[in-house]
Amino acid sequence: MNGDAPGYLFLAVFLLVAVVFPLIPLALAYVWSRWTSPPKSGPVKNSTFECGLESKGDSWIRFRSDFYIYAIVFLVFDVETVFLLPFAVAFQGLSVGAFLAMAVFILLLLEGLIWAWRKGGLRWQ
Repeated sequence: MNGDAPGYLFLAVFLLVAVVFPLIPLALAYVWSRWTSPPKSGPVKNSTFECGLESKGDSWIRFRSDFYIYAIVFLVFDVETVFLLPFAVAFQGLSVGAFLAMAVFILLLLEGLIWAWRKGGLRWQ
């Protein structure tokens, strides 16, 4: 018997757990849906609802992508600036390496802001 066999056994068990672990919730969800859902589809089950009300009109309407781009830019900079709060709180106790890492972070934020500004992502039309 080779001395590496226990290492391969660990990898085999790890692979088995990695495959079985996500399959168990999927199998349970499938069994649950088969057990609780109505067996046949009908007009009530196939109807489209929005907020509990039947939808009216055509659902294929055009939205301007400017709204989404503006919202994404806002969310990115809003979430990223939240990371500045711990830096500001612990500013005096940080090492030089932490200060340089935060300076790089702020420069990347500034670069992203300049890029969004030049691309017109901040222009509201």
